[in-house]
Amino acid sequence: MRVLVVGGGAREHVAAWALARSGSKIYTVMKNNNPGLRRLSEEVLIHPETDVETVASWAEGRVEMAFIGPEAPLEKGLVDILEERGIPTVGPSREAARLETSKSFMRDLMRRHNLPGQVAYRYCENMDDLRTAVGEMGTEVVVKPVGLTGGKGARVYGEHLHGEEDIYRYGEEIFGGYGGGRLVVEEKLTGEEFTLQAFTDGRRLLPTPLVQDHKRAYEGDEGPNTGGMGSYSMADHLLPFVTQEEREQALSIMQGVIDAMREEGTPYKGILYGQFMLTRDGPKVVEFNARFGDPEAMNVLSILDDPLEEIFRGLVSGDLPTKASFRHLATVCRYVVPVGYGSSPKKGVRLEVDEKRIRESGALLFYASVDERDGAVYTTTSRSLAVVGASPEMKGAVESCERALEAVRGEYYVRHDIGTPEAIERKKRHMEQVRSGGQ
Repeated sequence: MRVLVVGGGAREHVAAWALARSGSKIYTVMKNNNPGLRRLSEEVLIHPETDVETVASWAEGRVEMAFIGPEAPLEKGLVDILEERGIPTVGPSREAARLETSKSFMRDLMRRHNLPGQVAYRYCENMDDLRTAVGEMGTEVVVKPVGLTGGKGARVYGEHLHGEEDIYRYGEEIFGGYGGGRLVVEEKLTGEEFTLQAFTDGRRLLPTPLVQDHKRAYEGDEGPNTGGMGSYSMADHLLPFVTQEEREQALSIMQGVIDAMREEGTPYKGILYGQFMLTRDGPKVVEFNARFGDPEAMNVLSILDDPLEEIFRGLVSGDLPTKASFRHLATVCRYVVPVGYGSSPKKGVRLEVDEKRIRESGALLFYASVDERDGAVYTTTSRSLAVVGASPEMKGAVESCERALEAVRGEYYVRHDIGTPEAIERKKRHMEQVRSGGQ
C-alpha cells in the first residue's frame, strides 16, 4: 500500500521504517530534509507540514492511506482535508485533536463525564483570573498554556517556579501570546510519570508497552523542559514502579475518554497518548496527546512484531485488531541534541554519523530534526537523532545504545543516565516514598 507520512522527525522516521517493513511504499512530506526518511521514501516533498492544502493536493493520486506524525498539522485540520479527498488517515479530526490542542477542552471533557484520574484545575484568561486561581489553589500548582508548545510549556512550582511572582511572570508571558495566550492552572501532582500509547478506531483501544520519558535537559532530571531527551521501556511491558492493575486503571481512563468523545459526536481515531502521573491514589492524567510520543514511539514501534500497515488498515476501517504482538525486550532511546538544547541550541553544526558502525552495535538509528546538505548532516534548533538499544535485559539495551553513540562525532549533548540501573532505582525509591505518604 502507498502510505503518506507527514513529519520529518525521528517519530516519523520510526513509523516509516515500521511501515516499510510491512511492505508499504512511503511518500513523505516534511519541512526538513531528514536523510533517514528520504531514503525510505518513493517521493518526498520538502514543505511546511502545516500548509494542509498543499500537502493534501500533493498526496491526492499518490497515496492510499496517510499517517500524521506531529500535532501541528492535526490542529490545522489536515486529517479532515485528506479524508474529504478520499484518503483514509491515521489521526484524529481537527475537532477530536482538541484533546491535545486545547488543555481546557480535555479537562472539561473529563469533568463532564466524571472520569477517574482528574486533577483540580482553573482556566484563566487574564491576570485577575490567575491571581484568583492562586488564591484558591495556593502555589503548589502547575501552569500550562492552553495551546501547543511542543511539550515545553508546563512549569511546575518548586522546579521552574519558586514563588508567586514567578507564577505571575509566567502568566504575563502566556497572556502575551505564548501557547495561544490562555492558560490552565492545575494542582501539582507527586509521583512518577509514565506514558501509555494506544491505537484506536474510535471504539476500541489497542495498547502498546508502557514507556517513561525524560523531559528535563540534563542528567539527574535537572534543567529546563525539552521535547524529550530519551525514554526507556521494560521487557515485561510494564515499568518497575507500575503494577499491572495500575496499567489497567490508566487504560480504563483512556477508554472512558474515547467513549466520551464518541458520545459527544466527535469520535476519536488514530493514536491516543496518555501521559499519567502515578500518585499515592493511582494514575492521574497529566495530558493527552493526539499522536505518538516522541521519543516514546521509538521504544514501542522498534519492538512491534505485527505489520504496522495491517494495524493502520484496521484502524481507519473501524476494525482495529484486538491485540498486537510486541517482543519482550527492554529498550532505551537516547537523543543526540545540539549543545544548548532547551535554552540556546547551536544550529548548523555538522555531525558525522557512522551508520554502519551503529548497525554493528545492534542499535537502531532514527534521524530527527536535521538537515542533510551535500551528503552531510547538520543540526537545527531541535533534536538531531535518536539511537535505540534493545535487549532481553536493560543492561544490554544500555550497552548497545552507548556503543552506537560512539559512532556519532561532532559537537552535541546526550543524557547518558537514561535507562541506567541507578536512574531506574532512584525512580523506584521515589515511588515507594510516595506510596508510603512521603514526597
